[in-house]
Amino acid sequence: MVLLVADTSALVSLGTVVDNSLNPLDLLLDSHTVVVPEQVVTELTETASYDDASGEAAQAVLDRRSAFEVRSVELDETFPLDDGENAAVTLANEVAAVQLLCDEFNRLALVHASLAEVRLVTTPSLLTALVRNDAISPDAAEAFLTEMSDARSWSSNSYVARAKSTLRRQRDNG
Repeated sequence: MVLLVADTSALVSLGTVVDNSLNPLDLLLDSHTVVVPEQVVTELTETASYDDASGEAAQAVLDRRSAFEVRSVELDETFPLDDGENAAVTLANEVAAVQLLCDEFNRLALVHASLAEVRLVTTPSLLTALVRNDAISPDAAEAFLTEMSDARSWSSNSYVARAKSTLRRQRDNG
């Protein structure tokens, strides 16, 4: 299985669609070896305390806690992102992860530049990869992405728009 480190934002994104029998959080956890830093679990716990869609999503991820590994890392105090992204980037580099799943869309260039041999993946690109690998249909992926977009306020996100366009092409050519 592919070794993947995930940050808080991406896990919350995936956790927004756990009401279905087929959902992207389960697909990720079943198809990857997922490792997260302790700081991500702390952020998920804090987020889960809110009575909103993000809180419910964070709790859904915490409910699957046995499906991923948690490791401790030392933070780079000079890294200009929050503790979760800082720790996820550090951990991804330390364990030589194949992928870092991160939805910090406003700072993706910084995250990408901070990775050594690790591929940066966003949740929209993860969904298109799941379609390419025949894990889900383009329609299911687009429905997941729409539900995430509504919950995460991604209506004008260019990464989401590009992923939806890719999913439509995959559906039309499939």
